[in-house]
Amino acid sequence: MKKLSYLLTLLLLVTLMTGCKAFHTLMDSKLKAAQGAPYELIVVCNQQLWFNVMQFPESGFKGTVVDYRNILKVLVDPSLAAASAGVQYDVTASPQVVVTLQGPTREALTQYVAEHRAELVQTFEGAERDRSIAFANKFNQTESGKLVREKFGVEMKIPKGYILAQQSDDFLWFRYEFPAASQGFMLYSYPYEGKQSLSEEALLAARNRFAARIPGPSDGSYMTTSKVFTPRYRFFRLEGRAWVEMRGFWDVEGDFMGGPFVSYTTVDTATDRVFTLDCYVYSPKLPKRNYMREVEHLLHLVKFPAATGSASATVTAGRREAAKSDAPASRDANPKPEAISSES
Repeated sequence: MKKLSYLLTLLLLVTLMTGCKAFHTLMDSKLKAAQGAPYELIVVCNQQLWFNVMQFPESGFKGTVVDYRNILKVLVDPSLAAASAGVQYDVTASPQVVVTLQGPTREALTQYVAEHRAELVQTFEGAERDRSIAFANKFNQTESGKLVREKFGVEMKIPKGYILAQQSDDFLWFRYEFPAASQGFMLYSYPYEGKQSLSEEALLAARNRFAARIPGPSDGSYMTTSKVFTPRYRFFRLEGRAWVEMRGFWDVEGDFMGGPFVSYTTVDTATDRVFTLDCYVYSPKLPKRNYMREVEHLLHLVKFPAATGSASATVTAGRREAAKSDAPASRDANPKPEAISSES
């Protein structure tokens, strides 16, 4: 997010060196599927920019270009009283966000971006998050979601593509394999023993304890948290629920693998247990940003029951059913744990 914020500032500063011809409306057309990859941004302005964006002059802003998912338009118009920004959604395609920055002078626009760049970045980031959530709500795995509910008393939409790699009473591991990358996440739970359960030391120890269940590519190897970089922690609220975020890097003990991870931990007061969603990415050859953004969005697919006691009843019932049968609780379950692969 900081990188995109910095990029927006640079884009505007370079763009304002030449100015852009005024424009106020987009081309009229029927809504269609939005073009472009996640986090790909089109900047509409008559200035060549050497950044990780797609830049088009106003004269080239036509055809399929107007249907891109993320569009930033920059306008210098002396007739305007002050600088401002406008946001439009699904103008010519869906899902689409179009942000227009406009002001009377270059200096006014520069000042506006300096004061509001966080909001501008959040507009694009929020749009990508909403697209990811909408996809998961439409294309998810019913059986995997049922398994999560039975084990933890939590509702979670598991997006298509993830496979269940390992499970136990207090632990689930899902993975999504690509030709040159891998995404995965763990769900785990353990008794809440007071505020100390949410301390940095306790959360790190819990992560290493559960991550060790994920085998590495060689015999005896397993996932752990990197000791080279100290994880960063922060508390935040999402829809009224308090969470602790831990962000850092993971390694494989006994082998040579690693990558970024982020975990989200909360206390389920209905069961008096700590619940964690722990996400990771392995991508040694490709940029990791988009892969990480996608797993970060998984948190928004987690919902706790509103009624007190319903979660506890669900978990208890699920564990009773598991005790009655030796069969896996999900058709996605694998009887033998798989290892994280170093071939990606």
